[in-house]
Amino acid sequence: MKVAFHTLGCKVNSYETEAVMEKFIARGYEIVNYDDFSDVYVVNSCMVTNAGEKKSKQMIRRPHNYNPKAIIIVMGCLTQLKAEEILEIEGVKIVLGTKNRDLIVDYLETYLKEKQPLNMVSPLETKENYDPLAIIDFKKQKRAFLKIQDGCNNFCTYCIIPYTRGRIRSKTRNVIIEEVNYLVENGHIEVVLTGIHTGGYGEDLEDYSFAELLKDLESISGLKRIRISSIEITEIDDEILSVIAKSNKIVHHLHVPLQSGTNRILKLMNRKYTTKEYQSMIEAIRNKIPDVAFTTDVIVGFPGETDEDFEEAYNFIKNVGFQELHVFPYSRRQGTVADKMPNQVDGRLKKDRVHRLIELSDKLMEEHIKKSIGSIHYVIAEQVKEGFLVGHSRDYIALKFIGSENLLGQEVKVQIISADKPYNNAILV
Repeated sequence: MKVAFHTLGCKVNSYETEAVMEKFIARGYEIVNYDDFSDVYVVNSCMVTNAGEKKSKQMIRRPHNYNPKAIIIVMGCLTQLKAEEILEIEGVKIVLGTKNRDLIVDYLETYLKEKQPLNMVSPLETKENYDPLAIIDFKKQKRAFLKIQDGCNNFCTYCIIPYTRGRIRSKTRNVIIEEVNYLVENGHIEVVLTGIHTGGYGEDLEDYSFAELLKDLESISGLKRIRISSIEITEIDDEILSVIAKSNKIVHHLHVPLQSGTNRILKLMNRKYTTKEYQSMIEAIRNKIPDVAFTTDVIVGFPGETDEDFEEAYNFIKNVGFQELHVFPYSRRQGTVADKMPNQVDGRLKKDRVHRLIELSDKLMEEHIKKSIGSIHYVIAEQVKEGFLVGHSRDYIALKFIGSENLLGQEVKVQIISADKPYNNAILV
């Protein structure tokens, strides 16, 4: 039988789709593109925003156009909370939530025998076990995402994820090390450590921490780069900072979510720091790792955000000196505290504020690139686009350069020669 996959949402979902795909391949199924005729379609859904939910439902309905008799399987965050609703969509025969994905092929084969729709979603327990998903390859790209933990304990007021993913739980050391060794054997020289709350890794373990995991990964032969996909400012302690500073493999790029640059809004968001605390830790990291590059997430137009709040946040963000911003307009999410907050911000006003911060991000990146022209960087050639090899430097500058496709998956030395979008120009040296 043929199986097609579509993934919505985050890096964690991308990883989980890859892991599930390997389950199907191991049982003899043929993988095809989602826009092709297939017997089975698997949708890994998202509901982090109302827009994410809408897009997920669109992709769930699409396979019916290709094959009206297809079996549609939906898993992920959306089904965890809305299983019955999703099961009513035409063609959907099996729903899973955010656990037991390792049994997905068994569920399909049960359905093929019994021809009865299956709702395999169950509530998340306070002390849920880690879902035993692992991969040996990451076929979609040369930089391999590696999920090390699931769940979140923070309960930010705008976020539904603790309800769809449960509390923090960590993958064991031995499974991670074995997984990385497989990835290296299959040509992946960079792993991107990811999770729902990556820096929370180890909080549920008695005798193993995120810093210790980083040390263990450092010792793996053939692995050249370790990238932390995201880490909260409150989770960067002296031990983690010391490990990064001493490492030859952990890149000097940290994505540290800010979300707002004003204390009043941070408090409404239930974030666990003030702007002063955030700035102090950024300075401490720079003192320890002078060449570190910072990127961040910012939510614009949170309920109650005034013009004064935005200007304060804008100036704070500008002064921190990020390399790049990931800017998101606040999107209401039913089931969260923020959805019921008064003073929801007008959509046009949110759009204007987003535009201003994107302009600032572009300016910050342009300034960074101008300072970097002539500098030497190591880049992993990730893919070919419009005749160029493209990839990211250790400090997460997107670069394009001319070179042989034989270099794909390898780390090469380049010199930055000029700024461009979305990939800056470089040459092999």
